[in-house]
Amino acid sequence: MFFIDPEKLSEVARRRRDDYREAAPFPHAVMDDLFPEDVLRSLVAEFPRPGDIDWVRFRNREEKKLATKDESQMGEATRMALYQLNSSAFVSFLEALTGIDGLIPDPHFWGGGLHQIERGGYLKVHADFNRHERLRLDRRLNLLLYLNEGWKEEYGGHLELWDREMKRCERRVLPVFNRCVVFSTTDYSFHGHPDPVTCPEGWTRKSLALYYYSNGRPSEELSGDHGTLFKQRPDERRASKIMAALKKLAPGKAAPGDRG
Repeated sequence: MFFIDPEKLSEVARRRRDDYREAAPFPHAVMDDLFPEDVLRSLVAEFPRPGDIDWVRFRNREEKKLATKDESQMGEATRMALYQLNSSAFVSFLEALTGIDGLIPDPHFWGGGLHQIERGGYLKVHADFNRHERLRLDRRLNLLLYLNEGWKEEYGGHLELWDREMKRCERRVLPVFNRCVVFSTTDYSFHGHPDPVTCPEGWTRKSLALYYYSNGRPSEELSGDHGTLFKQRPDERRASKIMAALKKLAPGKAAPGDRG
């Protein structure tokens, strides 16, 4: 059994709250060893492999990943951990850390739950959907908890945090075991792990994802309801412009400067 330790979390929030609010490119915190290792190892032991359950499979230009929010396909320890991360004690910790009052957890794990990335998988840089379709609430926080023991730098899969102009990656986070990332969700909290994962065959990038909401949000953050907003990095924008220019060339017509 696993229960949140309110006293430990209260101390973490006290130490990290100023850093959270001042972090660039948007408010966030990267916290290691927040949870008991034996608890997370039990999650790893029962984490479904790619062929074990009926994963939702995303395979397109923006994302190549596996996901499930179906509790019936999760192990007992995993369900218990998810419930604890939606508990009053943990939500109070998030409010103290972030300064966002009135947070509401999502019992449906809409868009969250278990995420898994196989070798070659990716998730392009994006800002997340901003409204919960079922609860009609505003999305305010993302929490990502990584479960990857022995994960090496060369395996990639770094979470990238980009500035709002999409000119520069301000931070790269390696998804190692017992690393928890919390960040504020707005129209310009651009993030992703856009480069294909290069872990060995048989390895996967595993994480829990939970999102938290509120009834309303600050006026400066208001916008129309939208889904996921994918963005191109500078190198991707240049490549797209080159491809568009090449497509405009008539068949057989030489490109400028091309003399055979």
